[in-house]
Amino acid sequence: MVKKEFKIVFSFLFLIIVIAFVGCANQLPPGGGEVDTTPPIIVETYPLNGTTNFMDDYIELSFSEYIDKRSLSDAIFISPSFDGVPEFDWSGTSVRIYFPEKLKDSITYVFNIGTDVVDYNNKNRMDSAFVLTFSTGDKIDNGKIEGKIFSDKPDGNMIFGYKVKSDTDTLLHRKPDYISQSGKDGFYSLAGLSKGVYRVFAVADEFKDLIFQPEQDKIGVPFKDIVLSDEDTLVSNFNFLLSEYDTIPPRIFSATFTDRHHIIAKFSEPIDSTFIIASNFKIVDSTSHSIINPLYAFKGNTKIDEITLVTKDTLSITSSAFLFIDTLKDKNGNLFYNDFTALTISDKPDTNTISIFKSIPDKNYNKVDFTTQDFYLFFDDAFDKSKAANAFTFVDTSGIKFQIELNFIDDATLRLSLQKNLLPKNKYSLKIDLSQFIDVEGNKTDSAITYSYSTITGLDFTGVSGKLIGVDVSSNPILVLQEDNKMFIYYTEPDELMNFNFQRIEPGHYSLWCFLDEDSSGNYSFGLPDPIKHAERFSYYFEKLTLKARWSLTDINFIFK
Repeated sequence: MVKKEFKIVFSFLFLIIVIAFVGCANQLPPGGGEVDTTPPIIVETYPLNGTTNFMDDYIELSFSEYIDKRSLSDAIFISPSFDGVPEFDWSGTSVRIYFPEKLKDSITYVFNIGTDVVDYNNKNRMDSAFVLTFSTGDKIDNGKIEGKIFSDKPDGNMIFGYKVKSDTDTLLHRKPDYISQSGKDGFYSLAGLSKGVYRVFAVADEFKDLIFQPEQDKIGVPFKDIVLSDEDTLVSNFNFLLSEYDTIPPRIFSATFTDRHHIIAKFSEPIDSTFIIASNFKIVDSTSHSIINPLYAFKGNTKIDEITLVTKDTLSITSSAFLFIDTLKDKNGNLFYNDFTALTISDKPDTNTISIFKSIPDKNYNKVDFTTQDFYLFFDDAFDKSKAANAFTFVDTSGIKFQIELNFIDDATLRLSLQKNLLPKNKYSLKIDLSQFIDVEGNKTDSAITYSYSTITGLDFTGVSGKLIGVDVSSNPILVLQEDNKMFIYYTEPDELMNFNFQRIEPGHYSLWCFLDEDSSGNYSFGLPDPIKHAERFSYYFEKLTLKARWSLTDINFIFK
């Protein structure tokens, strides 16, 4: 009986030990409860930030929770950089990082732990980059550059700092001298800088290779170089706007007749619409030694990198022909001259009639502005322009007609401008007689379509007014009011007393910013990274604006920083 009781007690104790062992062996988050959304932070470091005469061969970081180890190894940046790769030795939530080589004498080192670090369980990112600075000498270089990146994705972008010496225009071809990373709100800090001249870039470094790759990385170009001295050690509000940097000119990839009159030309990228004109193209038939000039050129209902050409003359299916382009220009201004490609020929007849595949505003749109509205119609084929003027009738509910001015954006895209303002809170219709649109093959349809519109009341607008402080008129400031979803963007210039006023603004949530239009282009210049062309200086108002209908914001003091 005693043996039986002993076996029961032993089994019970064994079970408790097993349960305890399993519980200790698996460090898993408890089931149920709220999902952890708290970002990890660094709670302790060795050495302490600002340590001098540091002689050890490692540093140590302690986090507030378990960290994804790979994310730390990808997010630690050391300035000045080492040739080798650091070694990581983990123990729980702490990691010891051994240097791959001996530290240099009397140098300030900056270990920047970027915001790509995530916790183990829920992949929460660090809110902001962490900087650990120490020196192997008896003083810390205390120069600092800080600011913010304004972008759709402001966090996780790299800050590349280069100390400028004699080589000033090939800096981006090597890894930077100093590195940091922007945090959750786009803020960054580049610390531990000695006195000297610096050029700083913001880079959306997709491959995290610390080299700017124009083909895939967006870049923010500075508006000036920075000089740090013993007296001037801090530069604040050194901000960036990111943009794509494209130096590769467009090329034509292919050209194919879809029928005996229409050619689809495909390019390496979208091309500037001002170069989509028939006179920019020609067809050379090497078999008959003849040249055919296209009759029409337009974007049409094609892919983003395609356009449509139309010829009146046809080619024999047995011909060997080529499409030549005088000049190609992409949307970033890159030019390519005298490009060509072989033509694939078709003898298929064109039997399609012309139709409208898109309009701005949409059909039956009920928020037409009665003072500023133009109407755009996008056709899927080109047509005889001489007949188009008779195709449109714009009337109100009483049948009164409005005079219309036609402007061709290309050979298949029209802008209709009314010669007088509409009335608020009224209904209108645009009748389009499609029989007036005849393509090169003579195809047409006898139908007509009607677009109905309603105008707004004019009472639901809002506005913003105030004063711009910190710059003067001679610097050519332009203010921009930009809705969060970028549906509405408004521009204005201040008067001589630097007062500004935005009127007739749609309600919504807006950012207010200003740039100094140095080249008088009317648009913000992002600059060029290599060779350097500095960007234009800009500044954002410190908070977002919520603009409500019938309630304007006034007396805003916008300090340009």
